[in-house]
Order: sequence, then structure tokens, then C-alpha cells
Amino acid sequence: MMKSDGAARAAGLLLAEMSSYGRTLVAFSGGVDSSVVVAAAARALGTGDMAAVTAVSPSLPTAELDAARDFCARLGVPHLTILTAELNVPGYRDNGRDRCYFCKSTLLDTALRLAAEQDFDTIATGTNAGDLTAGFRPGIGAAAERGARTPLADTGLDKAAVRAVARLWSLPTWDKPAMACLSSRIAYGLTITTSRLARVERAENAVRGLLAGTGRGNVRVRDLGGSVRLEVDPELLDETRGDPRFARVLRAAGFGDAPLSVEAFRSGSMNELP
Repeated sequence: MMKSDGAARAAGLLLAEMSSYGRTLVAFSGGVDSSVVVAAAARALGTGDMAAVTAVSPSLPTAELDAARDFCARLGVPHLTILTAELNVPGYRDNGRDRCYFCKSTLLDTALRLAAEQDFDTIATGTNAGDLTAGFRPGIGAAAERGARTPLADTGLDKAAVRAVARLWSLPTWDKPAMACLSSRIAYGLTITTSRLARVERAENAVRGLLAGTGRGNVRVRDLGGSVRLEVDPELLDETRGDPRFARVLRAAGFGDAPLSVEAFRSGSMNELP
């Protein structure tokens, strides 16, 4: 973790960057990156000149929406929600490797309409400096095309720096595990449907229930079509593989008798599939 003086410098750079943004609407997923942007906007601009907006769709877990609402209430930040219909967009629904481009395009096009209606000058996202060098990220391109600002990336804050700032500011998200949208659990080429998303959410909630008290938060249920892969933190692999309850809860969630494998959690592991 970055030392407190380094975190303070990073926080200062971020606040200085955002102080010139004008009325700002922050695209808020509930994760640590966008939560720091929300908090920075509130500090730099005041809660009267900013708001957080969360896109609501079947790809957003209910628990994440609840957490986003609670976070904004804690900071006294206005929290808006917009309904996005990305499943109606063929490029998203068909689930090619550029799916995130269509997701981000739909989100920001909807947010831009809201911004125009409510006189916001700027839309900001939680893209951090590490995201820019992390490989194929089509969503970043979609946001850039629409003029979204990226204060974390623009001030050089990577994930470690973002977490350090969140901890400095006592944000409850500072150690929150990464949580990509539910569609990221479905192998490329498999059509995204509400039923596929719902069973992934049910399965992950059930697995987290079994792991309650372990202190480990990374859980992914990967829908591979003919099989399903459960990913947990490496130190939990032996325990999870040896416990038949995990297979039972995935079966009950809707995966039936699909073959199950249990592997160590790796962010972006779906990108490695052929």
C-alpha cells in the first residue's frame, strides 16, 4: 500500500484536476475507482455541483446497486440511476470481444442525455492509469469518443494509488474486490440473455454465502456454455474443490449438471479462451 504522504500527494493532484471540471456527472459503478472519483468530485466541487449516476440493467448485480446507493448516501452525494438497454444492442447481446465497447457506448450515450437535461458540464469515469496499459479495453475507446474525462488516468493514478486515496479518505470501498459486470462471466460468442445473467448472479451469491467468514472476496462463476468454472482466491482452492456443497449450489442456481471446474481467480481470464 502506498505510504500516507504519497496518498496525500495523489489526492491533491486528483482534486486539483477535478476543480476545473465544472458541474460534473460521475459514472459510478460502485467499485473503488469510480468511488474515488465520486468522492473527489464532492470534495473539489461541492455536492451541489456534482452527482453520481449508476446504470441499471440485468448486468448489474442487485447488491452492487444497493452498495452504490449506500455509498452516496454516506457522502451526501446526489445519486441518480439510468436504465440502460444494452441487451437490445446486437453488438452487446452477441457477446463478441468488443462487447464492452457497446456497453460503454450505451451507458455514456444515456448519461450524456441526462447531463444535457440537468446542465452538467462534464462526465467523468473511473478509468485509472493502469487501465490504459492493461491490454484490450474497447470500453475506454467508447468513452474517449464521447468526450468523457478520466481524472484518475490523467493524474497518473493506478489501482494501488486509487486504493491508497480511498483509504486516506476512509472510503468503505478502499479494499473492495474488483467487480466487473455480470456479462464478463459469459464466454465470448455465447449470447447474453437475462436468464444467463440471473443464474450467474444467483450462483455467485450462493458461493459467497458458503465462503462467508473467510475474509476472501474474489468469486467468479464463468459460464462457458457446455460447462461452468468457479474461480476463488488461491488459498481457498483445496477447501472449495473438496466441498460438494459448491457443486450443489451451482446446480440449484440453474447450471444443472454442467461439468464444473474450480480454479484460482484471475481477473480477465475469459480473455484467454480461444
